[in-house]
Amino acid sequence: MTRRRYAFAAAAAGMGVLLSACGGSSDTGATKTETVTATATAEATTGTSAPGTATGTATTSAAPETTTTAAADLQSLIPTPANTSRTEGPDSINDNGIHTYFEVAGAPQSVMDAYKAALEAKGWSLSVENSGGGGHGGGATFTGTNNGAYGVFTGGGYRETTDVDACAWPSKPAHTHCDDDN
Repeated sequence: MTRRRYAFAAAAAGMGVLLSACGGSSDTGATKTETVTATATAEATTGTSAPGTATGTATTSAAPETTTTAAADLQSLIPTPANTSRTEGPDSINDNGIHTYFEVAGAPQSVMDAYKAALEAKGWSLSVENSGGGGHGGGATFTGTNNGAYGVFTGGGYRETTDVDACAWPSKPAHTHCDDDN
């Protein structure tokens, strides 16, 4: 390969890296994540360029890929428990998920039993990770899926006040803790 072709090949490779790095976008607070993949190809031509310079053409193409489950869609999958006295969120959390907090007037076991039924009515397929109570307190944690979305729903309290944390992600994330510190 001639010196010009090496220089042009290096320039084309650098352009490909630049286009790939600039092509992706991730909007953590918005409702859509878009990834753009760019491919660069180069064709060297011989010409009358000066030594150490390259002539040629470069072609780029981009193919967007879009994540379909948006934050608004996730929010619609999280029901508000009956007798909710306060709601906080939804807040954005890791891996394009959302977190919503509910303070509910009611005994923990009754609230969580009713919330499990409300989640199932929204289409969630749930597993009970833990559940228990005694001495006027208690709580439960449910995990589940809903058309590819993944959720963790945790609630507990004492006497007639129950705190419920609901988290949902477009798919199961590596970090599945549902709390304010995500």
